[in-house]
Amino acid sequence: MKAPRIQSIDIFRGLTMILMTIVNNPGDWDNVFPPFLHAHWHGCTPTDLVFPFFVFTMGMAVPFAVKTQTTLDKALFIKILTRSLRIFNLGLFLNFFSKIHFFGLEGIPLMVLRLAVTVLVGVALLGNFSSKTKLVLALSIFFGMIGLAFLGPEDFANVRIPGVLQRIGIVYFLAMLIQLTLTFKWRLVAAAVLLLGYWAAMGLIQVPGVGAANYEVGTNLAAWLDNFLLPGHLWASSKTWDPEGILSTFPAVVTVLLGIWTTEFILSKPQNLRAKLFGIGLGLLLVAKLWDVYFPINKALWTSSYVLYAGGWAILVFTLIEVVFGVKEKNKVASFLVMWGVNPMIVFFGSGIVPRALNMIKVGPEQEGLTDYIYFDWISPLFSEPKVSSLVGALCFVGIWTVILLIFKKKNLIFKV
Repeated sequence: MKAPRIQSIDIFRGLTMILMTIVNNPGDWDNVFPPFLHAHWHGCTPTDLVFPFFVFTMGMAVPFAVKTQTTLDKALFIKILTRSLRIFNLGLFLNFFSKIHFFGLEGIPLMVLRLAVTVLVGVALLGNFSSKTKLVLALSIFFGMIGLAFLGPEDFANVRIPGVLQRIGIVYFLAMLIQLTLTFKWRLVAAAVLLLGYWAAMGLIQVPGVGAANYEVGTNLAAWLDNFLLPGHLWASSKTWDPEGILSTFPAVVTVLLGIWTTEFILSKPQNLRAKLFGIGLGLLLVAKLWDVYFPINKALWTSSYVLYAGGWAILVFTLIEVVFGVKEKNKVASFLVMWGVNPMIVFFGSGIVPRALNMIKVGPEQEGLTDYIYFDWISPLFSEPKVSSLVGALCFVGIWTVILLIFKKKNLIFKV
């Protein structure tokens, strides 16, 4: 029997999705308030907490979808594998979208073609088919895109393979294997091995072609492994390493596990729950800050100290949400945040596709992309402070998605991967 849902989890996810929408869609990337930017390297801003919060809430939702004390049989394994592949494929397709070309089409005709392909892929990956059909479609799309990336035409020769949803798909799969095949004691051991093993690898193994182990930009072991295994298929800003790279994905598995264990602890209904959650959150923060001295808190490397730091803040924020919204009475603010929290994948995927598509429509004397034209010609002139106008541009994007989500809510549409 599945446990009843906890509203605070959906609220937490909703807040995370709103912040994610704001930080991913500023009006002007050259004018952004510092809290809405990632730390330059070591350190952590509120923006650096968005991704791990999303991963953490994914873990928190697991006990409501899967009985986490069950054994891993074939049917459940296929279900987990299929969901992981679908999430991975959605993220990978975001990287493919702008690479799609056909018969020299440009502008609006090319945009229509790309959107048509997006609809087909979206239906295949979000549609409610039989388990076998879901798996076949997910595998076909996965191998099709990987084939295009490594063996296909030149348009896809440098498409980025890693990404946010790709990491989410992988860590979900690995975390579920740990959760469903090990006892709690051995789950803790697995988490410790992932965190300590990653620290040891990053801090002790010499980097080929560089020398001593280090935690610096582009010269660390994780960067070398990314470039060795995926040359030419990495983050566009670097091309030699990736913030969602291969090695740094392993400690991120623990972020999912922390979310699962938090919900399991809540469902055990201990006395003084909120006080205990608050204590656990503070404890993780303390350990993280102590570890930071030796293994710096770093989102791009997803360091072990960062895992505990983000996990600690996630638990504290969730506890605060429980204090504020943990009541049975209906609340308009809670309903608004829940609306944002129940359709996270479609919001993330759509937020990646829509700006790319609209900027293919060129308007104005300088032939700007439509979203750039609306911001720089309509919104920005209304404000004297560029950072304020940039934030307003991001909030406009939140407003657009709010309207879309209200329509989904009215029609009772929830898109599950």
